[in-house]
Amino acid sequence: MINPSNIVKMHKLLLIILLASSLQVMSQAMIEKPEIYVGPTFGVTGSMVMFSPSVGQTYLQGYNGGVVFRFIAEKNVGIQAELNYSQRGWNESNGLYTRQLNYIELPFMTHLYFGKKSRFFFNLGPKISYLISEKVLLNNTTNSTQVQETTKIQNQLDYGLCTGPGFLINIKGNVIQLDARANYSLSDIFSNDKRDYFSASNNLNVSINLSWLFQIK
Repeated sequence: MINPSNIVKMHKLLLIILLASSLQVMSQAMIEKPEIYVGPTFGVTGSMVMFSPSVGQTYLQGYNGGVVFRFIAEKNVGIQAELNYSQRGWNESNGLYTRQLNYIELPFMTHLYFGKKSRFFFNLGPKISYLISEKVLLNNTTNSTQVQETTKIQNQLDYGLCTGPGFLINIKGNVIQLDARANYSLSDIFSNDKRDYFSASNNLNVSINLSWLFQIK
């Protein structure tokens, strides 16, 4: 039988490895003229929570947006950090209950790209988030005893992994890009001690974002 504590340790180790690899990329020798970009991003999200025992769900639509900072010091490789507001949560498939979770998140990713003015790219790395508010959007239950419907979020700090592809066009230092991303949390929103009902309750969401970045010279 798999020990839950060992799974948590493996998750943390994987997170540390990804963060270390990102820092190593940033520490490589700089190219003659590094590229620095900053700008706003905005998009839509589709979210659910991976409960164990499972809870039937459909994706909950939300929004996210924030600021992107990208630093490229090596050919085809750079670092991207963001500060975002992100709506997550879950929508139960019985149509009776929906809860929205609002986070501030900080992804720190390795940025891999191919091309010059037009580029395909791929981002990968860890992220941390903090729950700033939660809201029940729909509650048509009567005297519910379901744990996920009657319990407030117990762990506000969230950490995990994010990755996804994208495409951009650079027009005289103005970058317009579209990217997709999958976000998987390694932490749980509810307590997962032996006496608790849920052994796992981690966020899972996908997003599609449009960004407009300005090159800083």
